[in-house]
Amino acid sequence: LDQTFKVTSQEATKLSLAFSRPPPTSVEDCRKLSEDVQNAILAVATVYYWLPKGQGTTLRKMVRDATTEVVEGMIQLTETILNAPLESLSQEQLISTGGVWEACEQVSNLPRDNQAAVASSLAACLGVVKDALEEMERALVEGQDPYSDIMEDEELGFRGNRDTYWSEADRKLLSSCMGLMKASKACLKKVLGVVKAYGKADSPEQIAQLDDLADIANEISPSVDELALSMYPPVNQLAVRLNAAKLASVLKKVLEITKTSHVCPPSEEGWVQFLTGAVDHNMNKIKNFTQGQL
Repeated sequence: LDQTFKVTSQEATKLSLAFSRPPPTSVEDCRKLSEDVQNAILAVATVYYWLPKGQGTTLRKMVRDATTEVVEGMIQLTETILNAPLESLSQEQLISTGGVWEACEQVSNLPRDNQAAVASSLAACLGVVKDALEEMERALVEGQDPYSDIMEDEELGFRGNRDTYWSEADRKLLSSCMGLMKASKACLKKVLGVVKAYGKADSPEQIAQLDDLADIANEISPSVDELALSMYPPVNQLAVRLNAAKLASVLKKVLEITKTSHVCPPSEEGWVQFLTGAVDHNMNKIKNFTQGQL
């Protein structure tokens, strides 16, 4: 894969230089350039298809995404050249050529096995959840009005509308929701830690367990986002409860899959139990606060 990406990068350079200034390239040279570009792209696609599915779906998806980016980059470069007048190297052509180089360079950052791929996927999820948590913490700390950074609008009227504020009851409910979001962050951090420390990709069973873990963990950040969005005023407490229940369910499944997989030796079972309890505790409080909504 490394070799085919390198060749594709070189072909992009040759193609771009051939159409960077007059006179026009001869028909014969055009044909040769086209064949070389096509062969390079076919080689990239072929090597991707050589990667056995048994090596892990998470790894395969990351390699597929990188391969797709190279192919799409070359398509864009070709279209840019076809649409540009042959006077001088256009800004678009420079950007498109750089885009192919960048896509080809990504191969050096690709994970080498499914354990590294799953660790990379979990780290990305953790980053998204951290951002969502920080944003919500800021909104709650900055005062009663989470929309204070939005300018007043003459048509919408003055922003004294209570729909832009949290009531005391809302804040009690949101406190437990924040507990659930913090548990999400802790869960991803801990799972990432054990995948790095104990994760292996030596057997089909280990590879499959890692994929299962990545698949369910990928549901955490969208579930956190949905809960966070429903927490903004005007708060529909029933919607908050439903989104919280969905997140709690995802977290418990992640913890369950972690506990039964090879990444969780007996020495790590304590935090799994603790976080399961934390999820249940916060969810029970959310149920109590919203009981009147049912």
